[in-house]
Amino acid sequence: MSFQQAPHKLLLIPGPIEVSDPVLLANAHPSMSHVSPAFAPVFSSALKRLRKVLYTETAQPFIIAGSGTLGWDLVAANLIEAGEKALVLNSGYFGDSFADCLETYGAKVTQIGAPVGGRPSLEEVEAALKKDKYKVLTFTHVDTSTGVLSDAESIGKLVQRVSPETLVILDGVCSVASEEIRQDDWNIDVVVGASQKGLSAPPGLSITSVSKKALTVLDNRKTPVASYFASYKRWLPIMQSYEAGAPGYFATPPVNLIYALDESLRQITEGPVSLEQRFKLHKEASQKFKAAALELGFKQVAVNPEDGANGMTALYLPEGIAPPAIIGALGARDIVIAGGLHKDIKAKYIRFGHMGYSVAGEGRKDVDTLIAALQSAFAEVTASR
Repeated sequence: MSFQQAPHKLLLIPGPIEVSDPVLLANAHPSMSHVSPAFAPVFSSALKRLRKVLYTETAQPFIIAGSGTLGWDLVAANLIEAGEKALVLNSGYFGDSFADCLETYGAKVTQIGAPVGGRPSLEEVEAALKKDKYKVLTFTHVDTSTGVLSDAESIGKLVQRVSPETLVILDGVCSVASEEIRQDDWNIDVVVGASQKGLSAPPGLSITSVSKKALTVLDNRKTPVASYFASYKRWLPIMQSYEAGAPGYFATPPVNLIYALDESLRQITEGPVSLEQRFKLHKEASQKFKAAALELGFKQVAVNPEDGANGMTALYLPEGIAPPAIIGALGARDIVIAGGLHKDIKAKYIRFGHMGYSVAGEGRKDVDTLIAALQSAFAEVTASR
């Protein structure tokens, strides 16, 4: 079937992002029973392909209706009990939010923060782990509010060396499939993600991958899981059944979204661009855009340029220019970007997404289009001051 999505403004925020025509068409699959023998292989395929994206052989993937935020609830409800300690590495808005979620379930949270645009140092993390025992350590791989990329590999290996009993939780909502994540090799116990960013599918799916070690911790809980819907124990047999090719039921999965996700995962894992090439394309696109923006007088929110994410960029505006001016000028050029999110700098900066299909899709020139539009919009705004 030939299909082409309707003309629309180019969506270049840090998620949701552009999706390919085949993914959008898959989302328009005729209504299908969630226990149909025809649907089970699609769900199975999506689970298996997700493992490939995360470079894991042994972790258990979960694909559940919900946003990335549901992933926090799943971690907090299942892997830490009231009164136990959590260490949160905070690099922006989403570190605060994950800490709030953990505290909602009774965890005693310690945060290691950093100035806006920074990230906690490995030395600070090591000192904290040596000072106290923590059930979980969480960090935001890419904090969408600041565009800061955490060093996932170093964090995972540090915890393995200093506090191997501590579970390592990677919030990858804005990094899965746009930043390299090697779950097994890097000692990451849980990866939390969502469908609408680097995975290049419509929003609505909470994506999680849980290590055997974390599932053992779940089995050894002293108290019941404090959630009904957000229970790994209730979802685990469902995921295992679907992956084996047989339908299961706890709650109705969003069938059409899973068709869309599986098609996107097929493109990511079996398309002409390998995973390694995909991550290289993201780095190249990021460097190209950031260099062009710096030439115009913008400045990265990330304090150290090398700490900037590859799938998005957060930029301080030049003096005298307000976010609505650039956002509006780009909107007039049919490009949608995002305003600020971090409360301390919200009126001073803007955010761009350059990830997933926009970067790795065959023939896509989204970053070139964005650079040209930003140059034009900036010239217009500065001329009118």
